[in-house]
Amino acid sequence: MSEDHARRARELIVQMCANPEGGHLGGSMSLVEILVTLYRDVMRIDPRRPSDPDRDILLLSKGHGAIGLYAALAERGFFPEELLASYGAPDSMFTAHPNPAVPGVEMPTGSLGHGLPLGVGFALAARLDGSDRRCFVVLGDGELQEGSVWEAAMAAGAKGLDRLVAIVDRNGLQISGDTEDTVGLEPLANRWRAFGWTVREVDGHDTSQLREALSDVPHTPGRPTVLLARTVKGKGLPYIEGQARSHYVKLTERGHRRARAALLRGERNSGEQTSGERTRGERTRTETT
Repeated sequence: MSEDHARRARELIVQMCANPEGGHLGGSMSLVEILVTLYRDVMRIDPRRPSDPDRDILLLSKGHGAIGLYAALAERGFFPEELLASYGAPDSMFTAHPNPAVPGVEMPTGSLGHGLPLGVGFALAARLDGSDRRCFVVLGDGELQEGSVWEAAMAAGAKGLDRLVAIVDRNGLQISGDTEDTVGLEPLANRWRAFGWTVREVDGHDTSQLREALSDVPHTPGRPTVLLARTVKGKGLPYIEGQARSHYVKLTERGHRRARAALLRGERNSGEQTSGERTRGERTRTETT
């Protein structure tokens, strides 16, 4: 079941955040169902042949979510999960941003705003090659404040790149706080439509919705597709869900135990928390950072 794969990916993310360097926890946890659904149910890929020329392409434009990508790739079988223990260590291939030395990683990313332009290039190259492969680009919502994203969106719409799919991790938060308090993005769906894209909106933690929305691309001939996936930053750890402070976390030994226990219990999501529960989460900050 996709839910089981997602649970395992979250466990691997938490493990990486318990290393001496810590990691980008919140934005990786919000990506889990998106990445697991793509690798398990949607993309044409073979973990035994990560460089297959006929493979679908995935670019993680929000490169600070690298540990989420590594977890999804390991869970899918691109490499043994045990290798993730070296994350952040000197000379490890598992670096803080995606490293193409890792099987399944297509490009080094993380300079925000670069992923969608790269996706346009991959989609154009596939067209010129006569290939039917698709290119999926996963973006953060704060990243949409970069002008290069909209230049690429305009180009993709003008060129009719209908095998290009952008997926926005719409968790509403960036490192400085709420996206709408920084540079407002709404009405986001209408902005994408104005550039000639087909827009779909889903619960980014519902694997069935994700699978349905992504499996029939191209949805509209001659139009690229964008999926606005509503997610929760820090999903799976209720005491930091929906909080900007989950952006980068170095788990203490105690915090690691607590996080693992929370995942095992399948605690309630942030939308069901009471204000009292959020307060308790704030008081335990020293356990998780």
